[in-house]
Amino acid sequence: MRLVTWNVNSLGARLPLVLEWMEANHPDVVCMQETKQTDAAFPEGAFADLGYQTAHCGQGQWNGVAIASRVGLEDPVPGLGSEAADEQGSRVLAATCGGVRVHSVYVPNGRTVDSEHYVAKLAWLARLRAYLDETCRPQDPVAVCGDFNVAPTDADVWDPGQFVGATHVTGPERAALASVLDWGLVDVFQRFHPEGGVFSWWDYRGGDFHKGHGMRIDLVLLSEPLAEHCTQVVIDRTARKKSPAGNKPSDHTVVVADLDLA
Repeated sequence: MRLVTWNVNSLGARLPLVLEWMEANHPDVVCMQETKQTDAAFPEGAFADLGYQTAHCGQGQWNGVAIASRVGLEDPVPGLGSEAADEQGSRVLAATCGGVRVHSVYVPNGRTVDSEHYVAKLAWLARLRAYLDETCRPQDPVAVCGDFNVAPTDADVWDPGQFVGATHVTGPERAALASVLDWGLVDVFQRFHPEGGVFSWWDYRGGDFHKGHGMRIDLVLLSEPLAEHCTQVVIDRTARKKSPAGNKPSDHTVVVADLDLA
């Protein structure tokens, strides 16, 4: 199984790029974030033409998550369970794909550490951990993939000194992410690349991509029984460039995990 996560930063703007990349790279399951579409507007037919079933949880202008699968898609469930998904910001979608319970997750940004949005981000991550406790078992094949808006370690940012006092790198955020991992998940990219220094997001401004000024905030987290079957994890920098067909990129790029489930 080739499992992918990608914050597409608007399918309205990025659909040709996404389809182009999928045709070239043949992923089995794609978790998307920031689709920025309603469920009614989601381009289900475009993915179906490539052989993918899809599920989507979106509210329109902001947020939105989706899963596309060519290995089956069963029991799609939006949200964290306690209230309507749109009231939560349309940030979580789960479905069973090829025997794996897959979650596409878009964690709130947090904005600034002195804001209510930062407090809400920490609470949201705590709810995600509680949701996993309620709905999944660590001994089962579980994947939680998406834009976590947290760099797990200082090795996951280009210069820790540039982020002092900013969100995405604070102790409470990293502790909240660690609590999610402690449920029984493995950051498989970190397992394959413990040295760090490889990023999945670069600000559009200031030529940050070309300077290497990025962060690794897009994560593939797998339950240990599933992580044991992971053969490689790569971050595809080419998807952050203008594509061969001239399609413009998201500010995030693709994280690809290959699993040998035979």
